[in-house]
Amino acid sequence: MRDGFGLKVWVLVAAVWVASLGSLPGLAQGVIRPKVVIVGNFEVGADTGDVAGELQLWVEREHLDRVIQVPGAFHPVRANADGSVIALITGAGNIHPAVSLTALGLDPQFDLRKSYWLLAGIAGITPLEGSPGTTVWTDYVVNGDLVHEIDAREMPKDWPTGHTALDKSTPYEQPRVPAGSVDDVRTWSGTGSRSDRFGKVVRLNTALMQWAYEQTKDHPLPDDATLAAFRAKFKGFPKGQMPPVVMTGGNLATEEYWHGTLMEEWASGWVKYMTDGRGRFVTTAENDSGSVVALTAMAQAGRVDVNRVMLLRAASNFDRQPPGMTAAESMARESHGTQVGFTAGIEAAYQVGSVVVHKLVSGWAEYGETVPGR
Repeated sequence: MRDGFGLKVWVLVAAVWVASLGSLPGLAQGVIRPKVVIVGNFEVGADTGDVAGELQLWVEREHLDRVIQVPGAFHPVRANADGSVIALITGAGNIHPAVSLTALGLDPQFDLRKSYWLLAGIAGITPLEGSPGTTVWTDYVVNGDLVHEIDAREMPKDWPTGHTALDKSTPYEQPRVPAGSVDDVRTWSGTGSRSDRFGKVVRLNTALMQWAYEQTKDHPLPDDATLAAFRAKFKGFPKGQMPPVVMTGGNLATEEYWHGTLMEEWASGWVKYMTDGRGRFVTTAENDSGSVVALTAMAQAGRVDVNRVMLLRAASNFDRQPPGMTAAESMARESHGTQVGFTAGIEAAYQVGSVVVHKLVSGWAEYGETVPGR
């Protein structure tokens, strides 16, 4: 898979596999047709009653009391009484989400062709763009794992990073792809969802993203004295010192939980490079390439409408150290589950996401058939 060929094959095999299952109109009458599917990636403990991860608030507050087993998924689906809203957690990294969402897409218990999807969870954020608690509707998802890398201690002295594209020999080498090719993001007209051949860059439906942002841009977000004191340490970063807001931007997905100023410089440069200058790095998380590639495969097989997919990331921590601290010291204080903005991020993802979910469920006749930017 080092050259990306394996990922392309996986997408094609998944699409063929789904198509081979037969036509959807023949599904049983008892099939669940959710209006919205909510996707998180982890839970701290149980689905209810303890410290909340990315699923618990949805289960408790949206009354997702039904438990539905899905063969091949890493966690059961939770559903409300009428099946209009379902939710699941997929597991860590990029591989677990791809497997879990493929299992859900293949399950004959569900008809997901007209479902909206809300991928919602926490993330790291650059202080150049926002602060913990800031909640980001995502346009571009960039895979940061499909790269060549030389250890920084061995890279040429004039290189800004040890990372290069798979078929390049120097960082940020141009042309990135043949001009005018399907992988050239500059040719992606319109606002509908698009992907390059290998899933390294996926643009979600930007018209739908903008609609979601307009519904939530003025929503008040959780904030407290602890968050204020933490962001005050980031002197020289005006946006990083501001209280949390709702915004839009790009996401870098890597299974590597990276941290530090130099890694952030790479992340920002990589998102800009891979999107041919169209994307802007704001958040980083482990899961989103796997999720959107799996949903793209399901769409190719007619099981999912990829133009109904939204990605919402709420910041739990900065992705780099504050001035006067080393990257190692900062990372030691930002272990998973103990980030200063963990609780605020979990709460913000639910609060902002639920505004859109409720509008979609209550306005199904209005939004269910006409999708912005198709």
